[in-house]
Amino acid sequence: ASAKTTFLDANDFGREQYLTGITWAPESDMVYIQVLNRGQNHMRLNKYDASTGKLIATLFEEKSNTYVEPQSGLVFLANNPKQFIYSTNNRDGFMNLYLHDVNGKLIRRLTDVDADVEFVAADPAGKYVYYLSSEISPVEKQLFRVEVKSGKKSRLTTEEGWHNITMSGDCAYFVDNYSSIKVPRNVDLTTNAGKVVRRLQEVENPNKDYNFGEITLGKIKADDGSDLYYRLIKPMDFDPNKKYPVIHYVYGGPHSQLVTNTWNASLRMWEMYMAQHGYVVFVIDNHGTPNRGKAFEDIIHRQCGQVEMKDQVKGIEWLKSFPWVDANRIGVHGWSYGGFMTISLITNYPDIYKVAVAGGPVIDWKWYEVMYGERYMDTPQENPEGYAKTSLIAKAKDLKGKLLICQGAVDPVVVWEQSLSFIRECIKNNVQVDYFPYPCAEHNVMGRDRIHLMQKVTNYFEDYLK
Repeated sequence: ASAKTTFLDANDFGREQYLTGITWAPESDMVYIQVLNRGQNHMRLNKYDASTGKLIATLFEEKSNTYVEPQSGLVFLANNPKQFIYSTNNRDGFMNLYLHDVNGKLIRRLTDVDADVEFVAADPAGKYVYYLSSEISPVEKQLFRVEVKSGKKSRLTTEEGWHNITMSGDCAYFVDNYSSIKVPRNVDLTTNAGKVVRRLQEVENPNKDYNFGEITLGKIKADDGSDLYYRLIKPMDFDPNKKYPVIHYVYGGPHSQLVTNTWNASLRMWEMYMAQHGYVVFVIDNHGTPNRGKAFEDIIHRQCGQVEMKDQVKGIEWLKSFPWVDANRIGVHGWSYGGFMTISLITNYPDIYKVAVAGGPVIDWKWYEVMYGERYMDTPQENPEGYAKTSLIAKAKDLKGKLLICQGAVDPVVVWEQSLSFIRECIKNNVQVDYFPYPCAEHNVMGRDRIHLMQKVTNYFEDYLK
C-alpha cells in the first residue's frame, strides 16, 4: 500500500552467503530464512521482523563436516501457529521431520525412522502429519501419517511401488497416483485412514502392442555392504546361449535416482530402443544418490566421481558374470554429471569400456557453477587434491577406446569451455576423439536436435560396439 521497500538485515556471513527456505509467519509479521555460509556447511535459521527487517533471533544452527543442504521452508501448524515442522537430514542421518516452537525449541522428532521422508500435509486440526517415506524400500515411496501428540504412526498405502499423493484441503481424503514394475498406473480416491473409496483410473499396459524386452529390478552389494539397486533390460528374443553387447547408461550425480519401483522401472525409452537393437542395457544407482540417508549421499564430498565409479564398475563386474554378456563389447553413455561419469569410466577403466558417448560433460569442477560445485567439492583452494584427482584434463592421455562427445554450443550450465578443454588436451597428447556440437542447443538438447542427437548416439554404438 505504501510502496515502501523494507530490506532484511540478513548479514550472517557477509556478502558470500545463501538465503533459502524463506517462509512467512502465518500472521505475516515475521519472516523466517535459512541462511547458509558460502561453504554450505553452516546454516542459521533466522527470524526477522517483517515491518523493520531487523533480526529478531537465530532460532537454531546446523553444522556439518560435509554440507548442510536445506530442502524446504517451514510448515506452520494450522491449529497452532506457534509451532512449525522442519525438515533436515543433518541430525539423525536421514531426512526426517521435527516439530519446533517459534523460539526454535525442539518439541519432538515427528518421524523417528531410519529412512528419508518427505512432508505431504498437516491436517487443519493439527492431529496428524502425513508424509511419504522410503522405509519400506529405497526404490519405493509409501504414505504414512504420524499422530503429533503421541508419535504413533500408521502406513496408509499398501500396494508396492512409488506413490504420489494429493491431499484434500481438510485432509479427509487423498488421491493416490501410483505405479510399480507390475502396475502401469492406478489412481485411487482414499480416506485419510487408508481405505480406498473408489478407483478413479486404471491404466492398461501401454506397451502391449510393442516389442519390449524383459525389465528386471534388483540389487547387489557395494564394497561397504550397502545395497546398490539396478535395472536390467534384456534384448528382444533373448537367447541365453548367445553373447550380447552392453549399453551402460549412467548419471550418478546427487539428487538423481534412476532406479525406482515404477512402471518400466522409470527407464528412458531410448534404453528399450537399444534393447530392440540387440543390446543388454544396464543402469545402477551409486553412492551419492538420494533416499538412502546422509552418509550414503555425503560420501562423495570433496571427491566427486570416485566412489561413484567404484559402484558402477561393481555393477558391471556383476553383469559380466553372466555367460550371455560379451565382456569385450561394453559401452557407456551419460549426460551432464553422467557425461562426467562416462569419460571418467572410459579413461579410468579402459580394459572394461570399449565405446563411450558423453553429453555436456563436466570436465573439471572448477569450471562448474559455484553453488553446486562448492557444496560437493569445496573450493579449489580448500581442496586442491580433490580437484586434481577428479579433473578429466589429466585423464585425456589415458583414453584408449572410442569416445564421442556431444555438446550444446550455448550451454549455460556446463559451458563449452569444459569439453573444448578436454579436446585440446587430447590434441596435445595425440589422442583421437570424436566431437559433435549442437550450435543452437543449451544443456538439454531438445526438439528436432534431440532426434538427431539420439540417432547419433545410437549410430555410434552401432558402428563401434555391435
